[in-house]
Amino acid sequence: MDSADVLILGGGLVGSALATALDAHGLTSIVVDPADPATILAAGHDGRASAIASAPMRMFEAIGVAPRLAGKGCPIEGIRVSDGLAPGKLDFAPDPDGGALGHMFENRILRTALFEAAQAAAGVDLRMQTRAVSVERGEFGVTATLDSGAVVRAPLLVAAEGRNSPTREAAGLKTARWSYDHAAMVATLGHERSHENIAFEIFYPEGPFAILPLLDDANGHRSAIVWTVNARDAAGMNKISDRAYLAEAEKRMGGFLGRLGPLSSRFSHPLGFHHAAWITSNRLALVGDAAHGIHPIAGQGVNVGFRDVATLVEVLVEGKRLGLDLGDPQLLARYQRWRGLDTFMVAAATDGLTRLFGIPGRTAAAVRRFGLSAVDKLPPLKDWFMAEARGESGDVPKLLQGLTV
Repeated sequence: MDSADVLILGGGLVGSALATALDAHGLTSIVVDPADPATILAAGHDGRASAIASAPMRMFEAIGVAPRLAGKGCPIEGIRVSDGLAPGKLDFAPDPDGGALGHMFENRILRTALFEAAQAAAGVDLRMQTRAVSVERGEFGVTATLDSGAVVRAPLLVAAEGRNSPTREAAGLKTARWSYDHAAMVATLGHERSHENIAFEIFYPEGPFAILPLLDDANGHRSAIVWTVNARDAAGMNKISDRAYLAEAEKRMGGFLGRLGPLSSRFSHPLGFHHAAWITSNRLALVGDAAHGIHPIAGQGVNVGFRDVATLVEVLVEGKRLGLDLGDPQLLARYQRWRGLDTFMVAAATDGLTRLFGIPGRTAAAVRRFGLSAVDKLPPLKDWFMAEARGESGDVPKLLQGLTV
C-alpha cells in the first residue's frame, strides 16, 4: 500500500499547484487524474487564457513555479472598465512601485508549467490516466483503490476535480447553483495597434466583452477575447465566418485597436454559478471549482482556487508542525472558516456585478455609469477593488505574500 500526507483527486491547474506547494513545504502527496497528458498539454486543447493576479504570482515564486513561466505572460499594467462605448470609464492602475496588477497567460502555458513542476517534485506521486474506483474516509485515514489495482492511503483527501466533483457529491456537500443563460465565446485575435498592457472590460446588456492583453507573437499584437452572449445565440455566433466574427468584434471594441486579425480557433462554454457553503467534511477538503465556480466578469475564477491552495497549505504545514493528524477536524475547521467568508464575498460580488451590468434599458445604463463614476471618486472603494484584483484582500495567507509558511 502506497501512502502520502495528502491524496489529491484532480491534477489540473489547482490540483497541480497544491501538490507542488505541499512539496515545497516538505509534505508529500499522491495526485490521481484520469486525463492523458498528451491531450491536455496539446496546443489546441484549451484556447482560454487566465489573468493571474499578483498575489498568486508571488505564490508561484515561493514554490518554484515562476521560473517555468518567466517571459511567457503579459503583465497587466492597468484595467479600464466602461459601460459600452459611452463616455466615462473607470481606470485601475498600480502604484508606480507596486508592480503589475497581474499577468495574462494562455491556459496551455499555465497547465504545462504546473504539470511539469508537479512531475519534477520529489514529494509528488503523479498518477495520470488513473481513476479512483472507490474511496473510504474512515476514522483513522483515507483509503482509495485505483483502477490500476493499487491501494493508496493518506490522512487527508482533497477534491480538485472541477465543478462537477463526484467526491463533493458523494460527501453530500450541497451547492447553491444557477445558470446565467449566457455563454462565453473565447478566442485570441491579432490587432493593428498595441494594447499597451491594458485589460479592457466593456459592459453591454447581454454581458461583458473583455479584451485581455497577451504577448506579441510573430504576427504582431494579440489579445484574448472573452465575449459574453445570450446562450441561445452562442451556436449561431460560432458558425459565422472569421471575417464576420472579427467585424462584430470590432463594433464592440469601437475600433480602438485598429484592424483585427488573424483569429485563432474559437471556443465557447456556458456560464453558471455554484458555491458550496461547506467545503470540508470528514477527512476531506474541497479546492478550486470543486468548491466554487463564479462568472468570469472579474477574472478571479482560477485565482480564487489558488487562494484555496495557499490557505490549505498554511493550515496543513502549521498542523504538521504541531504534530497533528492532517485530517484533524480542527485543521479542517480553520480552513473552512478562513476560506468560507472570502469565497462567499467574491462569489456575491461577481454575481451582483453580473446582474447589474446585464440589465437592459436606459435607466439601467445610467445606473451603471453612475456606479463607475462613484467608484472612481471614492478612493477607499476603488482601493478595495484593486486589492480584490490583486488577490490581496482579507486575511492573506503567507504564500500569497511571497513568504514561506
